[in-house]
Amino acid sequence: MATSLQKIEVDESVLLRVTHSNLKTFTPDIRFSLQMTVEAVKDKLWRKCGTAVESMHLELYDDAHNKIADLTDNSKPLGFYSPVDGFRLHVVDLDPSSVTSGGWLEDTSLVEKYTISEEAYNKREGTFRKYKEKLTPRTPSTFDAKIPDAHMEDTSAHIKVGSRCEVEPGAKRGAVKFVGQAEPLGPGFWVGVQYDEPLGKHDGMVKGVRYFQCSPSHGGMVRPEKVKVGDYPDRDPFEEDEI
Repeated sequence: MATSLQKIEVDESVLLRVTHSNLKTFTPDIRFSLQMTVEAVKDKLWRKCGTAVESMHLELYDDAHNKIADLTDNSKPLGFYSPVDGFRLHVVDLDPSSVTSGGWLEDTSLVEKYTISEEAYNKREGTFRKYKEKLTPRTPSTFDAKIPDAHMEDTSAHIKVGSRCEVEPGAKRGAVKFVGQAEPLGPGFWVGVQYDEPLGKHDGMVKGVRYFQCSPSHGGMVRPEKVKVGDYPDRDPFEEDEI
């Protein structure tokens, strides 16, 4: 007896695809309890689509698009109509003045846009324009896209042409062949390196400008902070093969 009672109390549910007469893009999959009354189903749908319960008519279709029933009795449970997973529950909005009519819930072009005059906007506090005006005097380079050269100039001051060096990432070794500004590559200072191995991207010519001469695929142009000068000997290409 206890087992049979437990089975009766199990709250079975069904997953239905929901469509709407006015909302063409409204097609969610919603799970409903089979014990819910039709009125409770309508109340759940009202919260999701906006159609009032009293203006809502429900139609049930099977997965072959055949109409199974009109859910007209609000007091009956949903399970009375024997829906199964994959069936479609269609909402018909009977109110011609409903919030769902006219398409404005889906077409934002129909919604009246809020506009503000330049004069009114300039008087507002907390806008991005006000933030930009306050920030610009302190850091003018933030908005004019200029890279401060002073730091890179100091960093590159100790890097001399002819010095041995190591370049990050990858600890690539080579010799410094160029130090200075290269406008086609961007503002600031650059260091041209001739790598010991073919780990570069060019032969010293970049964007039609020759900065130095080296073998193909041995040249690189990098920022000064990536270069460490020192007594870096040439790598032995066979050192990793030794035991």
